[in-house]
Amino acid sequence: MLFYTLRRLAYLIPTLLGITIVTFVLISLAPGNPVDLIQSGVMSSGISIEGYNEMLRLYGLDKPILIRYGVWLERLLTLDFGNSFLDHRPVIVKIWERLPATLILNLASLALASLLAIPLGLYSAVRQYSLFDKLGGTILYMLYSLPEFWVAVVLIMVFGVKLQALPFIGMESVDARELGFFPYLWDRILHMILPTICLTYGSLAYLSRFVRGSTLEVIRQDYIRTARAKGLDDARVVYRHVFKNTLIPVLTLLGILLPTLISGSVILEYIFSWPGIGQLFFEAVLSRDYPTVMGLSFMTAVMVLLGTLVADLLCAWADPRITYE
Repeated sequence: MLFYTLRRLAYLIPTLLGITIVTFVLISLAPGNPVDLIQSGVMSSGISIEGYNEMLRLYGLDKPILIRYGVWLERLLTLDFGNSFLDHRPVIVKIWERLPATLILNLASLALASLLAIPLGLYSAVRQYSLFDKLGGTILYMLYSLPEFWVAVVLIMVFGVKLQALPFIGMESVDARELGFFPYLWDRILHMILPTICLTYGSLAYLSRFVRGSTLEVIRQDYIRTARAKGLDDARVVYRHVFKNTLIPVLTLLGILLPTLISGSVILEYIFSWPGIGQLFFEAVLSRDYPTVMGLSFMTAVMVLLGTLVADLLCAWADPRITYE
């Protein structure tokens, strides 16, 4: 296991290098740059040709793409993502400032989806083709087909604007910090309800169907028939034998979902003005903030690769039959 882990970690280096090259080239070839936005009047009034060339030099955009990538890669070796083109602050500082908001929202969503999806999937598999299984599957597939941004707008219009029952802008009210600890905590929870619902319903539908399919495969195994032939009741068979083996592919899926906890949801965070990584990414793309986009892309790539590795290691932990050479 140790040798396999070290070998996989070694593979991360060329993989990350390839990802950064592709990302850097695509960003650089995209039309427009921060100076063009300034000159066109999107960010301020027009500038002279001399001023335009000077700003290109200031941002380092006057150099060939290979030289710019080499400079960025050299900084990366010291974990320096550079300074933002937008406000000239270090990119790593901006990411660390936004990371807690994204983690809070996505951890709550993943925990809620897992707590609901696992028992729903198990019960649907045990009661296959029952009314609960058919009706539940239909509802979950309908939920999974609904776009998150559309559901977000509907929830805002109903619960935020018409009923005025839930807040839908930011993480907290303007004067929330002056209310005391428990009122402030309750205010934070109220602000989380709508974005958490939007992040959860799609994951709930996918996870529950995934758990159901995995459970059906386990139930058909010979050792399950043997356990039932010994006289064990259904509850003991499900929770002692079926659930443990169903957990293996579920752990794999949860490990793959790990990057979403860090990268956040770009569209939903922007809609709800949630000050997280997703909103930062959206703002960076609109303003052509190359260092911030590259920093966030690199961080997401690292999390995807580490999430895959964690999923494999969790499978080995849950199933001793799995060996790695």
